[in-house]
Amino acid sequence: MRERFWERFDLEELTGEEWEALCDGCGQCCLLKFQDEESGDLAVLNVACELLDIDSCRCSDYAHRFARVPDCTQLTPKRIDDFRWLPKSCAYRRVAEGRKLAAWHPLIAGGPERMHRKGISVRSFAVSQREVPEEELEEHIIAILPIDA
Repeated sequence: MRERFWERFDLEELTGEEWEALCDGCGQCCLLKFQDEESGDLAVLNVACELLDIDSCRCSDYAHRFARVPDCTQLTPKRIDDFRWLPKSCAYRRVAEGRKLAAWHPLIAGGPERMHRKGISVRSFAVSQREVPEEELEEHIIAILPIDA
């Protein structure tokens, strides 16, 4: 990868490897979400996709995630504006908005542990989708995000 690529290149100019490395691995994008059909608002749950390894906050079957989880969405540089629900801490969002990576980001800190210790990742509060019956999902809403149309 190119040195400090996130500061030197636009998201569209990143290689596939650089794009993947930019992910801070927080797991927040893997939390289940419900969208209100009328308002467009998103309800975010503390329930993580069944494929998320909550301890590492990484997908347990990244290569096959789209086949195994049809609702899994792929974030790409061209679609970054479609993902306005990404947390302000997200590296993709930060770089797209012209902000620097946080000091806890694995590319800066040398690994993910600082991010986990700072409470950025879902490690401390997420539960697996496998553990929550579908009829109980609404009880796990932790935030409502207004999404402008």
